[in-house]
Amino acid sequence: MRPDKVATLVAILTVIAAPVSARPLRILSLDQCADQYVLALAPEAELALSPRADDPDSWMRNAARGHRRVRPTLEAAIAFQPDVVVRYWGGEPRLLAALERRGSRVLMINETPDMAGVQANVRALARGLGQTGRGERMIQRMDARLAEAKRPADPHRTALYLTAGGFTAGRETLVGAILVAAGFTNLALGPGFAPVSVERIALAPPARFILGFFDQVRADWRGAGRHPVVRRAASGHVAAILPSAVLSCPAWFAADAAAMLAAAP
Repeated sequence: MRPDKVATLVAILTVIAAPVSARPLRILSLDQCADQYVLALAPEAELALSPRADDPDSWMRNAARGHRRVRPTLEAAIAFQPDVVVRYWGGEPRLLAALERRGSRVLMINETPDMAGVQANVRALARGLGQTGRGERMIQRMDARLAEAKRPADPHRTALYLTAGGFTAGRETLVGAILVAAGFTNLALGPGFAPVSVERIALAPPARFILGFFDQVRADWRGAGRHPVVRRAASGHVAAILPSAVLSCPAWFAADAAAMLAAAP
């Protein structure tokens, strides 16, 4: 065989034998909570984040810079061709069904009232994204932060959680679990979230307030939590103001919120 033909044949066989470089995992995040998980667990993947990924109430907003944003529409999602779709509340059922028919795996972040549920979320997402080791390290950090926050139970260390919109959080809520983890007795005795009347605060003001979502200065501007009567009652009695970024998602940074509260008087 002529030398030039041998060289050509060798070049062709080399190309055929060369390993095909796998592209990065392509992950579509359908809402702000999902953004937090994919940025923390799979930052090396090819990410398409929600439009709110770098909003002030996003815990991972700095990490979101430079990543593409995709609106949760069928056209945009199909154009991205995700391998995995992550959601907490974003994206309607028809969108998810259409993506699954096209071969995407859908991973769900579940609502949870406690830290154990948060850790279950972390494990499930980490496993689904092929990042089990990273997920376990996040859980270890959570445990360390919760140990940092732990204080002896004190029935006199009571507090009322209050949002700018005038809502509180009682039993069976993650906010309630954050208060308990930091050693507070929650004055909201009922389950779930409930409105707090201005009259109740005026007549029986709590010894301590823990405020949430007050850093969103344009949100709930006329909410009961910003009422002048409430402001007067809270003056000098605010134990802590939790940033909205630690409250907007059932994620690992709930343990950071507990550690923030632990130092409160």
